[in-house]
Amino acid sequence: MSESTMRGMRLGSQSLENEVGVNFVERQNFSYRCGNGHTTELVFAAEAEVPEIWQCRQCSEEAALVKDGKFVELEITHDRPGRSHWEMLLERRTKEELEEILQERIDYIKARRATGKAEI
Repeated sequence: MSESTMRGMRLGSQSLENEVGVNFVERQNFSYRCGNGHTTELVFAAEAEVPEIWQCRQCSEEAALVKDGKFVELEITHDRPGRSHWEMLLERRTKEELEEILQERIDYIKARRATGKAEI
């Protein structure tokens, strides 16, 4: 075996680059608090546009940005209507497009069955 072999390296899991000469962007810490009292700490770039609302990491409710030690009380609303897969699909395509895609797929399946090839 060669003398230059790197033993014990986990390929792809660690970078061999160092941080010499790298200028990190300025960062700021921000706190968000949800209606349940959970606090989420986040770091954003100093020039980034910080959102007023963030999803709480602990309870998944909406959390408001804490400004100057004060935060806005948010109402906890559990009556959010959920969207079905069908509703989300209709946001991207019309029914005519969906019918056309369905007919193309049916024709493809029929053609494969006629040749006797197994479905993949």
